[in-house]
Amino acid sequence: MNSDDRAELEVLGWNERFAAAFDALGDESVRAGRLAADYSTKFLVQLAGSAPLATLGSALRDARLVAVGDWVAVRHTPGATEIRAVLPRQSAITREAPGRETAAQVIAANVDVVFIATSADTDFNLRRIERLLTVAYQSGAAPVIVLTKVDLGNPDPFEAELQTIATGVPVVAVSGLTGAGIEAVRQHLSRGKTGVLVGSSGVGKSTLINRLVGEDMLRTADVHRSGQGRHTTSHRQLLKVPSGGLIIDTPGLREIQLWAGAEALTEVFADIDDLALGCRFTDCRHDTEPGCAVVAALEGGTLEPSRFASYRKLQRELRAIAVRADVRLQIEERRKWKLIHRSVKDQMNVRRRLG
Repeated sequence: MNSDDRAELEVLGWNERFAAAFDALGDESVRAGRLAADYSTKFLVQLAGSAPLATLGSALRDARLVAVGDWVAVRHTPGATEIRAVLPRQSAITREAPGRETAAQVIAANVDVVFIATSADTDFNLRRIERLLTVAYQSGAAPVIVLTKVDLGNPDPFEAELQTIATGVPVVAVSGLTGAGIEAVRQHLSRGKTGVLVGSSGVGKSTLINRLVGEDMLRTADVHRSGQGRHTTSHRQLLKVPSGGLIIDTPGLREIQLWAGAEALTEVFADIDDLALGCRFTDCRHDTEPGCAVVAALEGGTLEPSRFASYRKLQRELRAIAVRADVRLQIEERRKWKLIHRSVKDQMNVRRRLG
């Protein structure tokens, strides 16, 4: 790879780690590129000097192991371009794939910043933001909360609520209508850095991206009579930002399924973890155990019941995913419930004898 090609790829996020992985392929017939758009059966790949549409090689076709943001090795000829390999990812936004089988679905790869978009209106929901923060920390990227539609009113109350669940996470208030706050978002996307924008449909993600890139790259729809915007993006794509960074747009996700990585809850619910350190028992379940600092905080009003309920819900989801994905855990789960049923049965037999 000559210096000009390398410089062009570096603008797209190329670094020494990807270069080493590419060299390790040992295939002089392929070129390095970044997957910039997913059109289901074909993929736009940004190479140095060109951006051809590519198909998946036979080794990748069945499992469809690619996502927007991936660095790939392609065999490029005048007649066809084929993706031959995917380089190891630095980070990935991953969720549980739809369907009965437990499997991961990567929706954006090699991201540095996860922009969590939430609107300053009736759609604002702290529990949804906690879920998206968990997804962000699982990915290995840094979260930034983008409070959209601030032109509709005073954003201060919404920012104050965000501080109760996301201490230390940057919050940027923006207006897609006026452009306020857009430059502050761009500052998180320096040269070669990649961001991904996630959030519910209708929070103004497409409008925000159009502001970030400086032109109408994405179609937007008029606001519905309910007051909610309508998401119009039909495919994921990687776009360049004038600051030198890149942004990945994803279709609106009203509810995003988590994937494995329970340690992310420690980041999102650090306050609950800190409280748990004060529990009398190290294996406290924060239920009926004596000396539980979490229960004491709930009863004393210093921990919101809805936040603790969200913590429990996400814990259960992650545990269920882990159980479905791990046969050993499935066996443990079945053994646990057998013991519980046996205990209940024994208690009932004792009551009958005493009765």
